[in-house]
Amino acid sequence: MDGQAILRRLRSTFGSGIAETHDHRGDHTAVVERSAIPDVLRVCRDDADLGFDVLMDLTAVDYLKYPDREFGPRFEVVYHLYSLSHNHRVRLKVRVEEDDARVPSATDLWPIANWFEREVWDMFGIRFDDHPDLRRLLMYEEFHGHPLRKDYPVNKRQPLIGPKV
Repeated sequence: MDGQAILRRLRSTFGSGIAETHDHRGDHTAVVERSAIPDVLRVCRDDADLGFDVLMDLTAVDYLKYPDREFGPRFEVVYHLYSLSHNHRVRLKVRVEEDDARVPSATDLWPIANWFEREVWDMFGIRFDDHPDLRRLLMYEEFHGHPLRKDYPVNKRQPLIGPKV
């Protein structure tokens, strides 16, 4: 199944749950409604013709200062899926508003999502509902803010921490 067929399958299966699709520069991408992402991910993994058995990456993008995105959702959570048996891939995106930065967790489908989602929470402040252990992964617990947000102050001073005596 080629990338166009994958996108057609997702559109026909989920209808309005798929906001848009494109294959810009050969990267087959579906923008998925937040409410539909758990079902879309499950079908991508469990459907024999799709067979996306590997979550290659899960990350986020902050579009705060991106031209032509001033009025859209601030964030996108991005999933890169790969099928070992079919040797095909797809990118799924979920648009997330700043004032409701939450996405359902994918840890029940791919255990590696645990680490990816913790990194996104730590760096961008996007929460993953029903995540088993959503806490900082790269920054220390006393760190204030989320350093990959475009409005994070570059020169911000953080509390000093040291060995507990």
